[in-house]
Amino acid sequence: MSGHSHAKTIKHKKEITDKKRGQIFSKMARLITVAVKSGGPNPETNSKLKLAVETARSFNLPSENIERAIKKGAGDLEGEKLEEVMYEAYGPGGVAILIEGIVDNKNRALSEVKQVLTRYNGKLVNEGAIKWMFERKGCITLNLPSQKEEFQGREKLELTVIEAGAEDFFWYDDDLDVYFKVEDLEAAKKNLQEKGLVIESAVLDWRPKERIELTEKDKEACQKLFEFLDELDSVQDVYSNSKL
Repeated sequence: MSGHSHAKTIKHKKEITDKKRGQIFSKMARLITVAVKSGGPNPETNSKLKLAVETARSFNLPSENIERAIKKGAGDLEGEKLEEVMYEAYGPGGVAILIEGIVDNKNRALSEVKQVLTRYNGKLVNEGAIKWMFERKGCITLNLPSQKEEFQGREKLELTVIEAGAEDFFWYDDDLDVYFKVEDLEAAKKNLQEKGLVIESAVLDWRPKERIELTEKDKEACQKLFEFLDELDSVQDVYSNSKL
């Protein structure tokens, strides 16, 4: 929940079923394919593809799957016609939600998203009604237990990322999401690695400008909503403006 990308939490679950793993692999492959279509098959000249490949590898997508997805995007292999979409919605407690998707059938995907939202007390809104509440940012995630001894402790980690030029940061359990300008993401990643930090992921995120408090009941309802949205093949990621 929160501005933290819902998909990031999946990696930290102790058990991922074979079905879920297969779905994750499919979503990561789609992410790579659309990145190739938008900017070409070379990660060194296509920053979107570079991020997509790094994200896929963080989910342990096999190299052969990555290569196949790149070839599909370049037209070297036959594949479905994919499009990127974004849905804007309100959920339980008035929480604002952005839903990013990659679809091969817009009408079917929209219908599926609507059904899940309706089932869990959410509703779609017109384009632009929610998006203004968020900002596109580069986001580097650091897992506290994974850091060297010298960086153990929240305050030490926070001071280090501030020195590296972080615009903002947000704790999600033991994960620290650190926000930078989109154009500064790659340089910030290298900076933090040079300082000796272990980076969990570096991606483009939607950061809420403000976060709202939810009751425990609404938090639980939101969590169910996010989980069922995530079950949809067309949904890549879910963001909200709720506090934890």
